[in-house]
Amino acid sequence: MRIRRKLGQALPSLRLAILGAAVWGFAMGASAFLTLLLDHWETPVRVRAVVMLFALGGAVAFPIGWTLARLLSCHRGRETAFAAAFISLGVVTIGLTALFYALQYRAYYAEWHAAPFTITWAFQFVFTGLVALYQFAVLGLRLYFPGGFVALFAAAAWFASRSR
Repeated sequence: MRIRRKLGQALPSLRLAILGAAVWGFAMGASAFLTLLLDHWETPVRVRAVVMLFALGGAVAFPIGWTLARLLSCHRGRETAFAAAFISLGVVTIGLTALFYALQYRAYYAEWHAAPFTITWAFQFVFTGLVALYQFAVLGLRLYFPGGFVALFAAAAWFASRSR
C-alpha cells in the first residue's frame, strides 16, 4: 500500500505527461536532426526515420523518467532532485531509444532468420539484438550531442526548481 501511494505521488499529471512527452520528444528528435544535418547524412528519408526514432524514444521516456526521478528524489534537496532527473531522464531516454532501434533492426533482419521459436532462431534473436544495441551505442549516442545534452541539463534544472 505504501509503494502504491508513493508511486501515485510520483506520477506526473496527465497535462505534464503529455506536454512533457511532446517537448522532450521534439528536443530529442531535433538533437538528432541537427547532428545529422551538420554531418550531411544520407538521404532525407533516412534522416526522417532516425529523427522519428529519437523523437519517439524521447516522448515515451519522459513520463517514465519523470516518475523515476520523483521517486529517487522524494523529500530531498534540489541538488538531489537535479541529479535524479539528469540520470533518470538520460538513462531512460537512451535506453528506450536503443530498444526501439533494436526492435526496428530485428524487424529488418527477421526475413533471413530461422523459423520462430527454434534454437537457431533464439540465438539469432539474441545476437541480432545485442548487435543492434552495440551499433546504437557506437553510432546513435553521438546524436544526443550537443543538443540533447543541453536539453537534458535544462530539463533537470527545471525539475529541480519544481521539487519541494
